[in-house]
Amino acid sequence: MPNRSDIHIDKALTNLSVKYFQDASNFIADKVFPVVPVAKQSDRYFMYKKEDWFRDDARLRAMGAESAGGDYDIDNTPTYFCQKYAFHKDVFEEDRVNADSPLTPDQDATEFVVDKILLNRENNWANTYFKSGVWAQDMAGAASSSAGTSITFWDDYDHSDPISDIANMATAMAEVTGKRPNTLTIGRRVYDVLRQHPDILDRIKFTQRGVVTSELLASLFDVDKILVANAIQNTAGKGKKANMEFTLGNNMLLTYAPPAAGLKKASAGYIFSWTGLMGSNAMGGRINRFALPQLGIGTERIECEVAYDMKVVAADMGAFVSNAIDPNGAAAKSKVVQ
Repeated sequence: MPNRSDIHIDKALTNLSVKYFQDASNFIADKVFPVVPVAKQSDRYFMYKKEDWFRDDARLRAMGAESAGGDYDIDNTPTYFCQKYAFHKDVFEEDRVNADSPLTPDQDATEFVVDKILLNRENNWANTYFKSGVWAQDMAGAASSSAGTSITFWDDYDHSDPISDIANMATAMAEVTGKRPNTLTIGRRVYDVLRQHPDILDRIKFTQRGVVTSELLASLFDVDKILVANAIQNTAGKGKKANMEFTLGNNMLLTYAPPAAGLKKASAGYIFSWTGLMGSNAMGGRINRFALPQLGIGTERIECEVAYDMKVVAADMGAFVSNAIDPNGAAAKSKVVQ
């Protein structure tokens, strides 16, 4: 009797392949702060001194007397420098000739390098903005709160009060900047905890749907939008067992930023993207494709590169909380909504 292998040759299914590919919507690095397209890789920008604009200097004017007057200062020392980040994947002639349907070596390589750049940008964003020591309000989650330094872990449902915590931070920001924050950026696990928090569920139980969404949370927290960081990464080296985790962790960032960059518009941060390179898009990114015959006839390199600089512009327009939920998962979760 013939063996199975003698009468059937396994062939890749032409309508199925399995590839873990991160959706671009998972990344928030280009959604929190306005992007400023710049033609030059480096330059200066101007900042008006806040204290001059919020001082009450007007005075009574006597008949025939001059009016009170004054001036404001401008700081011209801030600068940006757009550094280039790049990653490539080589595609060989053998890849194309031997690839079974539905494999597409060129398309796969393009998606691969773009995904690498997006993940790298997300990490650069976190290392610039989403950490302690950056913002004027800098707190941490703890077993019990302490004014100005910590909040009670939000997954301690018996004792925490996230609605008041965010309201207090927002009011403190408005008092020193004249702007209330309009964006809340949170890690995925923090979002999941907030959706189950009894205080929040109690507030929305009489709404039409009774389901906590990011739009509903934004309304409760009095911000324009909530951005949930869903990007994930493998922190293990190649060839080792994967160690998957959310890129932005269990943190929270409350900021003010205008819808778009512009003259005389204050913002917690700006992202300067260098668009002066040929083929660059609004984020300073481009896909390059060029032949590498020295590696074999038909070999091509597909490369993605971006050029940007992420700047903290107004530190007093940001409030950060590290570990808004207990990193050890030990916080009590016993409160029940009546």
